[in-house]
Amino acid sequence: MIKTTTIKATSLLVGSLLSISSAISQSNFNTQRNWSMSKKEISIGFGGTNFLGDLGGANQIGTDYSIKDWDFPSVSLGGSIAYRYRWHPYYSTSTVLNIGMVRGNDANTEEFARNNRNLHFRSPVINLSQRFELIILANEKVGRRYNIPGLKGFKDKNDQIYLFTGAGVMYYNPKANYQGSWVELQPLSTGGQGLPGGPEDYSRVTATIPFGVGMRFGINRMWRVGLEFTYVKTFSDYIDDVSGTYYDRDILLTQYGQESYFLSNPGLNPFLHTDEGALRGDKERDAIFYANLTIIRNLTASSSTRYKGKFGSRKKSYINKF
Repeated sequence: MIKTTTIKATSLLVGSLLSISSAISQSNFNTQRNWSMSKKEISIGFGGTNFLGDLGGANQIGTDYSIKDWDFPSVSLGGSIAYRYRWHPYYSTSTVLNIGMVRGNDANTEEFARNNRNLHFRSPVINLSQRFELIILANEKVGRRYNIPGLKGFKDKNDQIYLFTGAGVMYYNPKANYQGSWVELQPLSTGGQGLPGGPEDYSRVTATIPFGVGMRFGINRMWRVGLEFTYVKTFSDYIDDVSGTYYDRDILLTQYGQESYFLSNPGLNPFLHTDEGALRGDKERDAIFYANLTIIRNLTASSSTRYKGKFGSRKKSYINKF
């Protein structure tokens, strides 16, 4: 069953989106040329990452694509930096670098087969992507031009809701804890990769496709804060080093040593559903979920410019030209 916390979080997100949509829809969408004052932006983000793959997950048979298989104990920290260019009131593109850690642990699920399998991992992930963004709602206004005390006029507005997708490339390197040390799993061929009768070796670089929704709220002409929720589908089933069936442990012991022998099959009952040829992991591609709080800096409009005259260096208020 889906956890109560998941239902509450989903309801809160949907409710927030509906409330924000209602508020923003009260105003005109990108009238005049206000959007052009925010063509170029840079942002940083901080938040959490969660792995959707073979290891860990909810108390059910796992999936590599469903948010309902969320593994709360394995949520890790992540961050991002991005450059956004907007060429149209409705469209923009962003170059985004996400860096973080993902984890999975069968000890976190009560589903019998996965819990008995007793595998775990952690991996750094570095994902560079190019996104295409569709701005579906916006409230953008340029306020008074001069910051003169007592001068009345509406304030700057830059509130948006947008959807996005794109393409990217990601580096990962799954590791497991063996006798107190975290060891790289790919060189150990724990699934028999590269051995007779086993699968091919896997690369630690994979293509990715991000999907998501974002919202942002203007603080002033130069700064905004926002939230982004991103589902990243990868083209690898080895983010957690687990796919396919169990390989002969004796061969692994001979070829790669004790680490490979143990980490390939640390099952609580190694003779129950974990013998050679039994299913070790599915063959669905793994996925990652990001939730980030973002801080955005507008690079197009400058709050002030300096000039020099006969009285020296002075500040001059920026005047929007349409």
